[in-house]
Amino acid sequence: MNTVHDAPGLKRLDLNLVRVFDVVYRERSLGRAAEELFLSPSAVSHAVARLRDHLGDPLFVRQGRGIVPTPMASRLAPAVREALAAVEQALVDRRGFDPGRDLARLTLALPEELEALFVPPIVRRFREAAPNLELSAVRLDRAQLRADLAAGRIDAAFDVARPTEDDLVHERVFEDDFCVVAAKGRRKLDRDGYLAAGHVAVSSRRTGPTLEDFRFGAQGLRRRVAVRCQRYETACLVAATSDLLLTMPRRLAPVQLRPLDLRVFPPPLEIAPIEVHLYGHRRTEESAGGRFVRATLKEALANALPSRAATSRP
Repeated sequence: MNTVHDAPGLKRLDLNLVRVFDVVYRERSLGRAAEELFLSPSAVSHAVARLRDHLGDPLFVRQGRGIVPTPMASRLAPAVREALAAVEQALVDRRGFDPGRDLARLTLALPEELEALFVPPIVRRFREAAPNLELSAVRLDRAQLRADLAAGRIDAAFDVARPTEDDLVHERVFEDDFCVVAAKGRRKLDRDGYLAAGHVAVSSRRTGPTLEDFRFGAQGLRRRVAVRCQRYETACLVAATSDLLLTMPRRLAPVQLRPLDLRVFPPPLEIAPIEVHLYGHRRTEESAGGRFVRATLKEALANALPSRAATSRP
């Protein structure tokens, strides 16, 4: 009967190569992997070459300025990450989890339009708990969310509520109503005026309807989007210097409007609240480090974000 111990050459495999493979797969770059592993790029390249010879597969091929995994590498990566995570967790459990010692890097994915609201309080809280932490906020790729969490390329993600696979866990951490902002010269805003006006919309997607437009479509309504951009900072500047309207989460408005000459109106038609959930991989959530990260993220947002009540009247 064949077992993993019967695999050809397993006893001759240098397990350090597995760690190199894991980091290269996550970083998609030999140079960045070398920095994380405190090795030279040539040492990382040599390690990958040895693993290629051992497995009989290229593992990574060049594409543009980076590298992409082969199908075999993509099949191996989740199992490799799970095995390494189990070893890492066993070592942490033995000595007890200490965020100042054990939490060196944290990568969070979120829609670009939420970065200004979410990232500052998260940074403040984690700097208190882990002063030497390297924290990265990266753009959310919804199509790759499950794979990125499983492979450890991201540790947690924020996104609107959506169906997920069983190996992902999520819970609501943010809920907000919408408001409408306009240049100071606008004196009133009613339903007909809203639908007749031009709008500036914010979305990290290149094309397709925004969340608000999905909600309008369900009511048989449609607005005219004249400008589409990626960040609310930009959209507010556009609204302040034009006759375009901007519909945005109410609790985000105080963050963006302070330096601008804008008026805030309640929506003249019904828009269901926005919900943002915190997503993680079930395997990570079962570790002491994963539980600490999730609890600290929730605490940072709960204590720092303005309440819905505090911003309920524009």
